[in-house]
Amino acid sequence: MSARTQPDTATRQRLLDVAGGVFAEHGFRRATVREICKLAGANVASIHYHFGDKDGLYHAVLRSAFEAVEARHPRGALKGIDPEEELHLFVLAFLRKIYSGGVPTWLMQIMSREMFEPTGALETLVQAVHRPTFEHLSGIVRRLGPRGMRRDTVLRCAQSVIAQCVFYRHAQPVLRVMGHPEPTTPAQIERLARHVTRFSIAGIREAAGRREVAS
Repeated sequence: MSARTQPDTATRQRLLDVAGGVFAEHGFRRATVREICKLAGANVASIHYHFGDKDGLYHAVLRSAFEAVEARHPRGALKGIDPEEELHLFVLAFLRKIYSGGVPTWLMQIMSREMFEPTGALETLVQAVHRPTFEHLSGIVRRLGPRGMRRDTVLRCAQSVIAQCVFYRHAQPVLRVMGHPEPTTPAQIERLARHVTRFSIAGIREAAGRREVAS
């Protein structure tokens, strides 16, 4: 690596490291290239050199973060495992990402912002994170239900599992005020995962048993 390439690479990484927090705090539209460069100790021209523009930087920040999360928590179906246990492992992995530093806080904030203030990166988020995760979970739900379980029932049940998991992250401030402590240890995360799993299995089977099997 040449002497020129090394500082260029270091500058690019500093911009990525700083930009995630700035985008999370201010949102894409209100975040400024000038503030990001000031915090990263870089000049404005470096944004154009490495990423093209602010939009290119935003996409690069998300892509880099997701690659790091996937490397730490690789996704994949577990062949031959009981679906109840696979659901537990799915929920446990999801909660560990949230509570054990698997996903940076600023990335969770950006993903939340994208739900209320969508940008051109929303499609990237859906394709890189939401769709693969949801398809994996939907496969588990189908295995838990009876043959011929309706697609819309699978959809609602999978959404309900995800909703239980993200609730504990997004509602943290309220839960703290109410005196409901968040899980902070591996044992507490495991207990919460078991609860969500048991509750979800009961709900899935109850929904599928009413009138949810396709004729």
